[in-house]
Amino acid sequence: MQQHAHLVVVANRLPVHRIDNGDAADWETSPGGLVSALVPTLLGHGVAWVGWTGDDCPPAPPFEHEGMTLVPVSLNQAEIESYYAGFSNATLWPLYHDAIQPSEFHREWWRSYQLINRRFAEHAAAVARVGATVWVHDYQLQLVPAMLRAMRPDLRIGFFLHIPYPPQELFMRLPWRYQLLEGMLGADVVGFQVPVAAQNFAVLARRLLAAHGALPVLSVRDRPVHVAAFPISIDVARIEEIAAREETIKEAQQLRERMGAPRVVLLGVDRLDYTKGIEARLRAYRELLQDGLVSAGDCVLVQIAVPSREDVPAYGDERDRIERLVGEINGDYGDVGAPAVHYVHRGIATEELVALYRAADVMLVTPYRDGMNLVAKEYVAARLDDLGTLVLSEFAGAARELSGAIMVNPHDTASVKEAIVAAVRTWDHDARRRMRTNRRALHRWTVHDWSRSFLAALAAVAPATDAPTTDAPTTDAPATDAPVAAPPGGAR
Repeated sequence: MQQHAHLVVVANRLPVHRIDNGDAADWETSPGGLVSALVPTLLGHGVAWVGWTGDDCPPAPPFEHEGMTLVPVSLNQAEIESYYAGFSNATLWPLYHDAIQPSEFHREWWRSYQLINRRFAEHAAAVARVGATVWVHDYQLQLVPAMLRAMRPDLRIGFFLHIPYPPQELFMRLPWRYQLLEGMLGADVVGFQVPVAAQNFAVLARRLLAAHGALPVLSVRDRPVHVAAFPISIDVARIEEIAAREETIKEAQQLRERMGAPRVVLLGVDRLDYTKGIEARLRAYRELLQDGLVSAGDCVLVQIAVPSREDVPAYGDERDRIERLVGEINGDYGDVGAPAVHYVHRGIATEELVALYRAADVMLVTPYRDGMNLVAKEYVAARLDDLGTLVLSEFAGAARELSGAIMVNPHDTASVKEAIVAAVRTWDHDARRRMRTNRRALHRWTVHDWSRSFLAALAAVAPATDAPTTDAPTTDAPATDAPVAAPPGGAR
């Protein structure tokens, strides 16, 4: 690899997935929150994107895709199980989402997490030109900023966390809390979805690593680190363009007809994840049917559950619970050819998704905890008619912006039931008032504003004068249990 890129994105996954085509492999742009948020802002900028291919294939050389240089990082099956399914998604993910599921702490997972983070850092160091900007993303790569700074002190380094950042009472459970903090503090700019996450991070940096100063600038060993909220958004213009197409409007009408032309369509669109509160809305809907406040022929629920992390046991358990609950509701309240819940367990193309948004009278977004939730914003963008009502968890980052939504506590079934009833019975003029409030907020801050604001904060960092190291370690360098950097005084 040659040092040529002036902007390097480092994320767990490449923005593409592999499509087998006989003897060769083709690549197709992937769906997903990070990809949909980042790719529109990067196309045509000649950037490099470092990421995992999503499988256990052998190492592959960099290749070009839609104006970007993609730099694959390889993982074998054991590394996928320990770094990705293990430490990332069975240790960090549940803890950062308020310990909804208990976290598991295994030293072999931690060793793998260190090894893979170093591999990502080395690939980024190899492709970034002198003085380049490197933007590292999300919880899977929290050690990369400090590792990369040690390898390439000439770089400007940013880190953005897409999921919630926990309060100190939860974070302190981590046996490797010092190392994870130290890793993120290797960045020049550390970004979060909401201000409370930045505040949680600052409290921990002061407590554990003797950082000082007030937000937005912390001082860590006399080096400034900019810490702030940069709420992510969506490509509003793209969703609106799809929603305005005649074929989208026609598809939305046909969807309602295929469902039996109900008076009200409720919609949930989520990755199949235990943090998303899918069970909460299904249980609330079942109680509404039981109480006679809605009827299956008059009000139907469409639940899209996109497969996710199916190799993680907790996700398989969640799927079993949800599908069992859907079966119970349909068995008790559905009819032949007229289910109460239309359940789809597969990925959905963007065009089909926007048609569903246009077909739905009520959008149910009820996560127990979520960094932002872009589905809520996509629904608002798709509602060019200013109709439709958003029911939104107060624990989603989007709740700070979409004040026209009906807010709910997903832990309180009565709250979810009341919100659904209020949404179903909302008069058109009230729905329009709420939706216009949300659409104004959405247009004030798009994905382009998000990326520009973060990159502008990075550009404001004083350029480093140190030259890059000449003998960077190889991608196969082993990792140990040693910390990234020792905390100031005291044991771990």
